[in-house]
Amino acid sequence: MYSGKLPNALTIAGSDSGGGAGIQADLKTFASLGVYGTSVITALTAQNGFGVTGIHAPNADFVIQQLRAVLDGFPIHAAKTGMLFSAEIIEALANELNKIDFPLVLDPVCVSTSGHRLIEESAVEVMKEKLFPLATLVTPNKPETEVLTGIKLVDNESIEKAGKMLLDMGAKAVLIKGGHFEEKPILVTDWFLDSTGIQKLQQPHVDTQNSHGTGCTLSSAITAYLAKKQPLIVAIKKAQEYLNCALRNSYAPGKGIGPVHHLATIEQLNHVR
Repeated sequence: MYSGKLPNALTIAGSDSGGGAGIQADLKTFASLGVYGTSVITALTAQNGFGVTGIHAPNADFVIQQLRAVLDGFPIHAAKTGMLFSAEIIEALANELNKIDFPLVLDPVCVSTSGHRLIEESAVEVMKEKLFPLATLVTPNKPETEVLTGIKLVDNESIEKAGKMLLDMGAKAVLIKGGHFEEKPILVTDWFLDSTGIQKLQQPHVDTQNSHGTGCTLSSAITAYLAKKQPLIVAIKKAQEYLNCALRNSYAPGKGIGPVHHLATIEQLNHVR
């Protein structure tokens, strides 16, 4: 019997019936990185490799019932949010999360890879007002950054301006993800900003169409490393390496766009043995 203890991490996000993103991606990432995963489900989605065909969200009271059950039953060492869907859910979560004493990674999920809107329009402003000030790190991609700031990202100057605006909204740090900037770059650049300035964090580009769940996977990997007490910038760099490995080994288990391979690092360790 295993006698050690794993850090506990929490994901607050939507469920992906295709298993490649959302809660499913987060829990796979937590497990593969040696972290025990707990979850609060904010929405059920009907989706597969072709896209999202339906969304059903529980009421805010039940979301909070899940959250309180987790926080009452587990010492959480880090948490992340993903798809939150409605203003009511965000308001309720903010009232509970303002009491936490562990790192919180906010992945401001707005639109799916297939283009389906995953948050009600009225919820965006509430998220900025209520959740950004609670976030250790906010991890928007290019389209999400443009929605959140109203700034079109076209060059380094506009990226830095948008990042500083996100910091001004209350986030302690921002990671603007670079996967949507160029068609086939040699390196993919993410921009990290905090009170000390801005720096570029790069990884080799992986040429694959099986990229479903990349944002969820990166934010949950950062959360896992934060739960393991890694400094924020170290957690981000390690998470980038993990995602890059998952992309290099990605494949399509079904029809359409496949997910990243969350267990690739474990498979590689097993081959070494």
